[in-house]
Amino acid sequence: MGRRNWPWRGHHADLRHPPTPPAVSPSPAMAGSRFTAPTAAEAELLLLQKQALPEEEAAKAKRELLTRFLQEKLSREEQSSKRGLHKVRTAWRSARRKTKDQELRQDIEILSQTFTRVIDCKDGVIEALVRELEEAEEQHSRALRSHLHLTDQLLHLQRGRLGYLEEGFNAQVDTLKADFEAERRTILEQQEWESCCLRDMALAMEQDHARNHHEAMLNFQSARDDIKNKCWQEQQYCRLQLVARLEKLWDQIQEARQNYTQATEKKKVEFEALKKKCEKSSWDIDAQAKKLQNLQEMVTTTRAQIAAHLQESEKQNQRIREDKEHALQKLQKLRAQSSQARATAHTHLVTLTCQCSATLKVLQQLVEKAQRILRLAEMCRRLETEEEEVLPFYPSSLAEQEQQNARKVLEQPPIEPLALALQDYVGLEQFWKRFNKAKLEEKVLEQARAALADRNQNLRGLLQQHLAGVAINQKMP
Repeated sequence: MGRRNWPWRGHHADLRHPPTPPAVSPSPAMAGSRFTAPTAAEAELLLLQKQALPEEEAAKAKRELLTRFLQEKLSREEQSSKRGLHKVRTAWRSARRKTKDQELRQDIEILSQTFTRVIDCKDGVIEALVRELEEAEEQHSRALRSHLHLTDQLLHLQRGRLGYLEEGFNAQVDTLKADFEAERRTILEQQEWESCCLRDMALAMEQDHARNHHEAMLNFQSARDDIKNKCWQEQQYCRLQLVARLEKLWDQIQEARQNYTQATEKKKVEFEALKKKCEKSSWDIDAQAKKLQNLQEMVTTTRAQIAAHLQESEKQNQRIREDKEHALQKLQKLRAQSSQARATAHTHLVTLTCQCSATLKVLQQLVEKAQRILRLAEMCRRLETEEEEVLPFYPSSLAEQEQQNARKVLEQPPIEPLALALQDYVGLEQFWKRFNKAKLEEKVLEQARAALADRNQNLRGLLQQHLAGVAINQKMP
C-alpha cells in the first residue's frame, strides 16, 4: 500500500525546522555605549546563546518523539487497512459464490427439462421407426414368399435344361478326347524329331562359342595391357599437377589466417565488455528472482485457499456429472438399439434390392427373348406361301390307331424329369411342329444341294475328259 497524504504532514515539517530566534535589536543606550563598553554586549550575547542551546535540544527531542509516534501510527493503520481489504475480499467472494451457485442450479434445471423433452421426442421417433420396421418386415416376407415360389419354378425348368445340356456336353467331350489323342500323338512325334535337330544345332553352337571365346580372351588381354600403360602415364602427370595446386592453396590459407587474426582483435575487446555487462545483469536477475520467490509464496497461499473452495465445488459437480452419465448411458443404450434396428432394416433392404435387380435382369432377358421370337414369327409369316397360310401345319404321317395310342400316352401322368419339364411347354406344340417342318425342309434342301453339287462335279469331269479327247484328236494327223 502506498503512503497516504496525512493532514499532519505539514505540521511535522514545520517542527523539523524550528524558527530561528529573533535577532536582538540593540537598544539606543547600548548603541551609545557600544564604543565605550564592548565587554558588556559580548557577555549578554553569550548568555542568550547559552539559553538558546537547551531550547534547541528540547525541540529536537520533541521532533524525534513525534516522528516515532507518527511512524508507529502509519504502520498500525497499514495493517488495519490490509485486514479490512482481506475481509472485504472474502465477503465479496462468498457473495459471488452464492450467486454463481444459484445460476448453475437454474442452468441444471433448464438442461434437465430440455433433456426430458429431447428423450420424449426420441421415444416418439423410435416408436414410429418400430412401426415402419414391422410394416417393412411384412412386405419383405410377402415378397420373399413370391420370390421363393418363382425361384422354385425356375429351378425346376433349369434342371430339365441342364439334363439336356449334360447329354450334349458328354457327347462333345468324347469327340474332343478322340481329337486330342490324335493331335497328341502327332505333336509327340514332331517333338522327338525337333529335339534331335536341336541337339545337333546345340553341339555346333557350343563349338563355335568355344572358338569365339578363345579369340575374345586374346584380344582382351592385349587391350588390357595397353590401357594399363596409358593409365600409369596419366597418373604421373596428374600427380605433378596436384602438387603444384596444393602449394598454391597452402599459401592462400596462410594469408587468410593472418587476415582473420587481425579482424578478430576488436571483437575480443567487445566480448570482454559484454561479459562484464552480463555479470552485472546476472546480479540484477538474482535480486529479481528473490522478489519473484516472495511473490510466489503469496500466490501459493492464495492457491491453497482457492483449492479448498474448488474441492467443495468439484464434489457438487461430480454429483451432477454422475447423474448426467447415468442419463447418457440410458441414451446410448437406446441409440444402440435404434442403430441395430436400422442396420437390420438396411440389410433387409439391400437383399431385397439385390434380389429385385436380379429378377429384373432375368425378366428383361426373357422379354428380349420373347421379342426376338415375335420378330422371327413375323418374318416367318411374311415368308409363308398361300398353302401354308391355309394349312399351316403338315398332316401327321401316323395312322388313327397310332394317334390314339400317342394321345393315351400323353394323357398319362409323367414320371421322367424330361416329361415333367415338357408339360410346361404344352402350348408350344404347334410351334414345334412348324419348327420341325422347317428344319426337315432345310435338311432336304441341303441334301438336294449336295446331290446337285456332286452331279455338277461329275458333269464337269466328263466335260474335261471330252475336251481332252477332242484336243488329242485334233493333234492327231
